[in-house]
Amino acid sequence: MPLDLRTRKLAQLAVRYSVFVKPGEKVVISGGIEAVPFLVELYKEVILQKAHPIVRIGLPDVSDFFYKFATKEQIERFPQEVMDLAKTADKWIGVVSAINTKELTNSNSKKITARQKIVHPVSEYVCNEKEEIRRCTIIYPVVALAQEAEMSLTEYENFVYAACLQDWKKLGKQMDKIKNKFKKNSKVHLVGENVDLKFKVHGEKAFSSKGEENMPDGEVFMAPVRESLNGWIKFEYPAIESGKEVTDIELKFENGKVIEAKASKNEDFLKEMLATDENASYVGEFGIGCNPKINKFTKNLLFDEKIGGTIHLALGMAYKENGGGNDSAIHWDIVKDMKKAKIVVDGKVIQDCGVWKL
Repeated sequence: MPLDLRTRKLAQLAVRYSVFVKPGEKVVISGGIEAVPFLVELYKEVILQKAHPIVRIGLPDVSDFFYKFATKEQIERFPQEVMDLAKTADKWIGVVSAINTKELTNSNSKKITARQKIVHPVSEYVCNEKEEIRRCTIIYPVVALAQEAEMSLTEYENFVYAACLQDWKKLGKQMDKIKNKFKKNSKVHLVGENVDLKFKVHGEKAFSSKGEENMPDGEVFMAPVRESLNGWIKFEYPAIESGKEVTDIELKFENGKVIEAKASKNEDFLKEMLATDENASYVGEFGIGCNPKINKFTKNLLFDEKIGGTIHLALGMAYKENGGGNDSAIHWDIVKDMKKAKIVVDGKVIQDCGVWKL
């Protein structure tokens, strides 16, 4: 099959722009076998930048087997070799794809959350130690993801490449205008259909996400002041983790902590996630979707948290760049439609029913 030249352009964007690979650097390229055409293009591009590619290809259909048959010792073993690799690398490009998005749907959720706790230091290092390593998580369009998004593969490819291959500097300037509305300890009020939630944010450390860490990108995100959330919120979009889909999530907060949690599907899994550790029931991120090319829910968070007219809250870990303040083994983003609600910052409406009032 001839190469879709957009695949090569996406590889160039990831290597030259997102992680800006320099000569002599060691670059980890990680992905599944279904993404091999893209992994090849990333490899070639790293070579052209006179750097050193290190390729990690994941095997298909082994995750479910692991959670069915792994012993307690195997689940609790820390992957030191992966941490060592991360600490020797300069850049890390993680490719998101799938053969079966439902592989873990029937797996033991307690084993999954236990494993997440063990491997968390690796993801925390790759995500937060930016002076040591730069990373980019990037999508590659495959049949399984197209099926989840309820599109043909051709439709999904067009959707993915349009969301990624755009003018990031221009979009970045637009997002900076939004970011600048938030100051230190800015008071945020989300109010309208299915929400009445107040909190403060570390607005001085808000971040405009311009394609340098995720691709596609397009969000403004920040950390709430840990114990400031009071009120409630119901999420219209499902949250998906490890193949498990949790729908109609409703959370009530008091002094920052979730004190009530409901869901119409997989409520037990929701409560297990909240109980992962003592900080999992606090919010580590408040984000606002800003990508104009993403206007459809696809059941893939890399896209869905960037939908214009949405916000998302992440249970658990707060990023260091946002001021930190909440360490957790999870960072679970849940997306809410704001087309019938308002974002009020320091008493001023900055978005009304998904329309910016800047």
